[in-house]
Amino acid sequence: MSAPVTRRALSRPRHGRMIGGVCAGLAQRFGMKPNTVRLLAVLSCLLPGPQFVAYLILWAVIPSE
Repeated sequence: MSAPVTRRALSRPRHGRMIGGVCAGLAQRFGMKPNTVRLLAVLSCLLPGPQFVAYLILWAVIPSE
């Protein structure tokens, strides 16, 4: 039997934020480095779509620690 995997709740951390803490919170939640998530977010802005609007919505919806 294997040990159950524990996951952190999605929240924006108080420390390590750049702008709103969305990328840092997503990185913590999925076990990634914050700079990797930030780079992916910036690169996604080169594609057509509502990435900036999605960031603002996540900023408003994800609770702060």
